[in-house]
Amino acid sequence: MFLFLVVALAVVVAAVTLAVVGGGEGEGPLPEVAPERLHDPLPLDRPVGRADVDSLRFPLAARGYRMSDVDDALGRLGAELAERDARIADLESALAGAQAAAHHVSMDKPMHGQAHGQEEQQ
Repeated sequence: MFLFLVVALAVVVAAVTLAVVGGGEGEGPLPEVAPERLHDPLPLDRPVGRADVDSLRFPLAARGYRMSDVDDALGRLGAELAERDARIADLESALAGAQAAAHHVSMDKPMHGQAHGQEEQQ
């Protein structure tokens, strides 16, 4: 019985080896499979939104996620965040300048009005 199991195991191993290496019918070894790619990458024609990030799903690879897909997505998100931070800083600077100018003008107006009013009274 033991000898039968050893022979059966040897036959199975040989059949699997021949199928993988290409010793039987067909075109040879197993065909190469194209690696799974990111199906729905971040949009290139518009800024990335919250829904884009929420729907982003990376394909699995042999040891986790494909590093190139993750690196590309993180690079894109980092660049857009840096651009938005710069834009926010510009807008805050412009707002602070406008508020300072408005404050300066509002401080000058009452003085003009008071000086003008004093001239009329005299």
